[in-house]
Amino acid sequence: MIQRIQSVYLALAFIIAGPLSLIFPLWKDANGIDYHVGQSTLYTLMFGASAALSVISIFSYKKRQTQFVYNRLNMILNFILLGLFVYQSLNLSGETLVSEKGIGMFLPIGSIILLALANKAIKKDEDLVKSADRIR
Repeated sequence: MIQRIQSVYLALAFIIAGPLSLIFPLWKDANGIDYHVGQSTLYTLMFGASAALSVISIFSYKKRQTQFVYNRLNMILNFILLGLFVYQSLNLSGETLVSEKGIGMFLPIGSIILLALANKAIKKDEDLVKSADRIR
C-alpha cells in the first residue's frame, strides 16, 4: 500500500532530489555567483536519477525486496553525488571554484538519511509478513 511510512520517506527523498535540488544553489563561485544543479549535466542527471529511483521505489510497494534494492542503489548514487561535491569543494588549496558552500551540497545527506529510514521500515514490514506466514 502506498500509505505506508516508507512511502512518506521516499516521497520526501524525491522532493529533496527533485524540486529542492533545482531551487537551492550548490555553491557560490569566487565572483559570488550562485551555481545551480541545472548548470551541470552530470549533476542534473544524477539528481534526476535519484528522484526517478525514489518514484520507482514508491510504486514498487508490492515487491518489498525490489523496493529495498532500489533504495540501496539510490543511496549509492547519493553517496557518489556527495563525493563529487566534496571533491569539487576541496580539489585545490586556496581560492577555488567553490568559494562558499550552498545548502544544495548537503541535500544528498538528507536523501541518504530518508532512504535509510525507508529501508528500515521496509525490513520491518518484511519481517512482519514472514512472521504472519509462519503462524498460518
